[in-house]
Amino acid sequence: MARLRGLLFPAAAVLLTGAGVYQRLTERDQAACSRRTFAQYIATRVRQADCLDGVSVEDFDGVPALTLWAEDGYVTRVYWYDGYLMELYTDVSSRIPPAEGDRLMEAGGLGLSLADGMLTVDLTDAAGAQERLELSLRSGEGAAS
Repeated sequence: MARLRGLLFPAAAVLLTGAGVYQRLTERDQAACSRRTFAQYIATRVRQADCLDGVSVEDFDGVPALTLWAEDGYVTRVYWYDGYLMELYTDVSSRIPPAEGDRLMEAGGLGLSLADGMLTVDLTDAAGAQERLELSLRSGEGAAS
């Protein structure tokens, strides 16, 4: 019986250590998946709107927003607000505030810049990990800045 007790403690320690390692690996993989999803969403939305003057970076009531123009008088704004990546689809003249957009996913921040047809997006996930996405717009110099 004493021998059995002597084996239980090391086995329990190994199991607990393994569980902690597994949890950390799972959290890391989930964070990486979240960043990839975040980046893929932005890239897809930009590709869908990439036409002459179809993509711009603008101030949206004090919030930097990726602005995607549609030919039918509507605009989609993608921005970071109150801990979330947000999206708002509305007509151009609408005065809906950023808080009214749809929450897409939890995020730590979104930095945007557009110069000479190159869109740079700095993504920060909810855990604080950062990633940079650089997209060369097919519409090139026709992109609004």
